Amino acid sequence: MIDRKQLHRDGYTLLRQAIAAEWLSELRATFDAAVKPSDQWPVPRGSDWRHSQLDTDSTVQSVCRLPRLLAVVGELIGARFFLAQAEGREPLAGGGHQQLHRDLSAQRPGDTVGALVFLDDYSAGNGATRLVPGSHRPTPGAPPMDFNDESRTLQLSGAAGDILVFDADLVHAGSRNTLGTRRRSILISYCAAPLYASHLQTAQLRGVRMDSNEWFEPLQIG
Repeated sequence: MIDRKQLHRDGYTLLRQAIAAEWLSELRATFDAAVKPSDQWPVPRGSDWRHSQLDTDSTVQSVCRLPRLLAVVGELIGARFFLAQAEGREPLAGGGHQQLHRDLSAQRPGDTVGALVFLDDYSAGNGATRLVPGSHRPTPGAPPMDFNDESRTLQLSGAAGDILVFDADLVHAGSRNTLGTRRRSILISYCAAPLYASHLQTAQLRGVRMDSNEWFEPLQIG
């Protein structure tokens, strides 16, 4: 059961063991088979990450439509929405560090939501996501966020099959994979309906191949 007040207060939630165990090995194999070097993407990707163009795979598409996941996404967006992108990402050994940042909503706060599906166990050692709870909605008059200040960050850890769902304005970042162990994930993006036209204009540049013409309605949770 999702606590709606906590979800909106923190700007994220972790859906523990949301992926069926029998899907995980298939998803890992799909990830590995669909890896493309940086220079084969329409826009080159970061050199310290492995990127997988897996968005047309049927099981990946089923993951994107898990009822439990869509319910949280709909709660955060609060309006009709669509599935915009799904891409595999994995920090290479010694790579993956990012400065704290926001992905940013496009037209209004809450119109874009991300979901990170973990295909391997994740922790500080292999570059798990770190985030700042509640940072998606700064209080009026608060000083600008210092993205070099890590004092409020929370380092996530958990098991393969977990899904992190977060507001695009939540301050977050990937971490360095110091152990060199695998940390494959699928990064999914969902957007409110008014963003559909701009999504279509940039889909090819982002390497999106899947259809994105299915619409979802927010459901009451909690």
